[in-house]
Amino acid sequence: MTSPRLVPPSSLSAVRAIRHGRSTANLAFAEAERTGATGLPVSGVDRDVPLSRSGIDQARALGRWWSHLPPGHQPDLVVCSPYERAMRTWREMARTAADVVDVETVVDERLRDREMGVYELYTPAALRARSPEEADRRERVGEWHYRPPGGEAMTDVAVRVGQFLTDLDRAAQGRSVLIVAHDAIVIALRHVLGGIGAVAPGRLPPVPNASVSTWENRGGRLALTSWGDTRHLTRPTTPTKETPHR
Repeated sequence: MTSPRLVPPSSLSAVRAIRHGRSTANLAFAEAERTGATGLPVSGVDRDVPLSRSGIDQARALGRWWSHLPPGHQPDLVVCSPYERAMRTWREMARTAADVVDVETVVDERLRDREMGVYELYTPAALRARSPEEADRRERVGEWHYRPPGGEAMTDVAVRVGQFLTDLDRAAQGRSVLIVAHDAIVIALRHVLGGIGAVAPGRLPPVPNASVSTWENRGGRLALTSWGDTRHLTRPTTPTKETPHR
């Protein structure tokens, strides 16, 4: 028997959620996975990880996507993660679409990426090499429920995203909102907006870099109308040269 879901009403006209453009850490993690390297590929702290050159190109493509939205369909409020890669994504979007973007922008700490605690910026291979028992525990409990020491499970991210949405609905009644954040935030949005009774995902759904996921108000409730859309990235562009992370 399928469990019913109770989707709460919303005053928001639409919510669009963007994952930031490709970061230097995204590139470094992909290279570590390709080569099987077990070292730590990224230094520093997660909130300061910047966009890569290709990520900047993606953010500019998002700016062109904004410019081509039909009149009356552009968001009138942007809420951004405080992390550098998300804020730079929005800055590049706004700069590219400077002729049309004149929108209120706020930064909210609850849209930060999932915190990984003592294993911040560890690749799965690095975690396996340094703490095999912890890697086993992560696989055993699953990504939705795994909470690293000092960090967050996706269940924790969903709680703060739910609180954010409740406040947003009260503070921005009737508005169309763009959220610029991280894959964990977009996944949490999908779960929370699924309503009371929504089943936790067995596997986390992929959220491509610079993708747009959209919820539109249908009969007083926000309904998912597109997920992880990247069509705006396929238009011809002049790429900039990629530089390695230091």
